[in-house]
Amino acid sequence: MKHVLLIGGARPNFMKLASLVPALERTGIKTAIVHTGQHYDPLLSDIFFTELGLPAPAYALGVGGGDHQLQTASIIQALRPILETKVWEAVMVVGDVTSTVAATIAAVAAGVPVIHVEAGLRSFNWHMAEEVNRVFVDRYARWLFASEPSAVAHLTAEGIPAERIYEVGNVMVDTMRLMQPKVEKSSILNQLHLQEKTYGMVTLHRAELLADEERFKDVWAALQDISKDLPLVAPLHPRTRTMVAKLGLDIQKGIQMIDPLGYVDMQRLTGGAQFVWTDSGGLQEETTVLGVPCFTVREETERPITIEEGTNRLVGCTREGIDRAYQKGSIYPRTGHIPALWDGYAADRIANIIAQA
Repeated sequence: MKHVLLIGGARPNFMKLASLVPALERTGIKTAIVHTGQHYDPLLSDIFFTELGLPAPAYALGVGGGDHQLQTASIIQALRPILETKVWEAVMVVGDVTSTVAATIAAVAAGVPVIHVEAGLRSFNWHMAEEVNRVFVDRYARWLFASEPSAVAHLTAEGIPAERIYEVGNVMVDTMRLMQPKVEKSSILNQLHLQEKTYGMVTLHRAELLADEERFKDVWAALQDISKDLPLVAPLHPRTRTMVAKLGLDIQKGIQMIDPLGYVDMQRLTGGAQFVWTDSGGLQEETTVLGVPCFTVREETERPITIEEGTNRLVGCTREGIDRAYQKGSIYPRTGHIPALWDGYAADRIANIIAQA
């Protein structure tokens, strides 16, 4: 294979493409990036191209905002003429966002094989749009690259032929290794007047949390409780800040709300934290690699290896549960180790397999 079209639309996609692009190029595969525009805020998109050294998108679809259905339809329509050129031998999608599933639909309709990086993850929560996306994409992708054994087991249980499944490790870790020298030079802790391991970090963004105002109030109340003991810094997604303002929630002195950060500063802030509270899948993985105890504010996770082997705890979305987990965790912090194949070479494994296809 010589030509692969790469799809990116949201912040997590760009992080993974940062290691995939150079790995593919090293094997002689020509690539081009499609930026769908699903995330169009510069703080969630443009800064990542600059920091991660990604080449400028060959195609910028500019789909912008809108609900899931509108974004999906817009991406499919915009991809049609690109795929109809017949230049691309495969379309590579990463993760589980709207752009991932929309590009898969467009590629299947155009008769172009699909490569799915981060395949097989399952939360078994069908209220999450991401879960529907994962299952759909895995059903139609020709190459399924899994980051952990449970993902392989899920794909096998769903009847996916073994010859389509490859356990290769985690490309997110590759990017962490690639960017480590820049992360070490970040001055974000000084800018925020923070000292190493004397603060906690908070990120909350998932639609199912923000759609339930009472649940969100409960989670925020727990964070306020914790902030009386441990200062918290919260780089919040724009829609999360909107929710805080809409509900008129009090901001304790111990909670420092800031704008979303670029990759380098976010990595430094995460690595320097004593604890992390999040509903992000990527942060569950990153904290496991960094050895930072993580409290996942959800009822389930599609990344069970971060609990089984890493530093992650599921704490739910109730004030009582979050407070209780912190009290226990502050006495007995979760320790773990880095899972097998999370070694910084996942992208190279993927590239070598695709190059031989």
